[in-house]
Amino acid sequence: MSIYQRIKDLANEKKISIRELEKQLGFSNGAVNKWEIKAPSDKLEAVADYFGVTTDYLLGRTKSPVKTLADEINEALDRSVGTSGKPITDNDRAIIKGMIEAYIKNKG
Repeated sequence: MSIYQRIKDLANEKKISIRELEKQLGFSNGAVNKWEIKAPSDKLEAVADYFGVTTDYLLGRTKSPVKTLADEINEALDRSVGTSGKPITDNDRAIIKGMIEAYIKNKG
């Protein structure tokens, strides 16, 4: 399934046209129709945010349209920096991820 078809299906579920989606996101008329195999990353992110799905779903890399908890944790860790202002190390990343997972597991 193409990027365009996934977006069209999401628009149909939300009961809006592709043109209405383009208007709401400030895209030119017919822009989305051209996205069979690839799309500009900034526009793809805007569409993903609009529908609450992942860009991986729009690109066909995953069948699940929603972010998993693991996705959310990884994204947060990607944006994290240590006290030095540099990105956290892989070791720190693993420790923090383990702490978050343990917290969630024990919270329930």
